[in-house]
Amino acid sequence: MENPSAVVFDLGNVVVGWDPFGPLADRLSRPEWEEFTEAADFFGLNRLADAGMPVAEVSAIAGGKNPHYGDLVREYFHSFDKALTGPIPGTAGIIEDLHAEGVRLLGLTNWSAETFDCAPVAAPVINRMEAVMVSGKEGVAKPDPEIFRRLVSTYALQPQATVFIDDSVSNVEAAQSLGLVALQFVGADQLRQDLNQLGLLN
Repeated sequence: MENPSAVVFDLGNVVVGWDPFGPLADRLSRPEWEEFTEAADFFGLNRLADAGMPVAEVSAIAGGKNPHYGDLVREYFHSFDKALTGPIPGTAGIIEDLHAEGVRLLGLTNWSAETFDCAPVAAPVINRMEAVMVSGKEGVAKPDPEIFRRLVSTYALQPQATVFIDDSVSNVEAAQSLGLVALQFVGADQLRQDLNQLGLLN
């Protein structure tokens, strides 16, 4: 394996906390929220937005099931900033240390193009990255191999010299299948150890 020269971070729950209950916390209790997510297939709807579907269309699909669901989905996206809970403890320090070492830093995130501007506000360390590839802008989302191919091509990466970090096992496996050095994120302490073993951090 070549010495890694680039590190690609997933963002949600790796760099910035995401709790989708937040935007609706003043309208639903946590149990009510959980009932809504199951009945409306909220996470399936969210994946549509991540893959590039306009938020208005996603809300209309929810409203087709139940007008109340449509209202809740619209409010979720309208108040999306409340879903972001701030930097994940320890990750910002790792990114700063990698930046100081001159390592290329990129992001690859499943995120609606219409709400992505909230991310660097909630976790300013994202601005340390050279660029972030956003699934909603690309029209394809992880773990589809196509978005990894686009990442490699767009930023002229050598897969075997690129470390990819994500909290999702399926995304990690997809990256590995294309030759990237993929790590599952379970916490900043473990990530720092993993990057140390790869020779990226002291």
